[in-house]
Amino acid sequence: MDGRRRNPYQLTDESPVYVISVAAQLSGLHPQTLRQYDRLGLVSPDRTAGRGRRYSARDIELLRTVQQLSQDEGINLAGIKRIIELENQVAALQQRVAELSSALDGAAVAMQQREAQVHASYRRDLVPYQDVQQTGALVVWRPKPKRPAGE
Repeated sequence: MDGRRRNPYQLTDESPVYVISVAAQLSGLHPQTLRQYDRLGLVSPDRTAGRGRRYSARDIELLRTVQQLSQDEGINLAGIKRIIELENQVAALQQRVAELSSALDGAAVAMQQREAQVHASYRRDLVPYQDVQQTGALVVWRPKPKRPAGE
């Protein structure tokens, strides 16, 4: 969730509201086909306390996809199940990538802020070190002659 409280009475695509007869009508399939898909794990609707199936709008869309893959593409039900599993895995991985990307962006901002704090804490009375290039010149130091005491 995004941090806000969701209204428990608000319907979403995941809200299980359709009984099997309505879901069958909306998907264009026979109720027995929906039961078969549920047994095979292709489309698993939520269950009521009395074990009745309740389908969501997302479930109905998935039923239509299964039917299209089966009828139009000629894919068997085992293949369709694998396709659905892989699509769910891809969606989960994409969500994880988005989460990690967001965390990385947050860490980068925090690092920049910390770096700015460190730079702000530098003492201003120090002279920055500059590397002096080495030359072949020789400098000889000779101390001044000492003056005799009393001069």
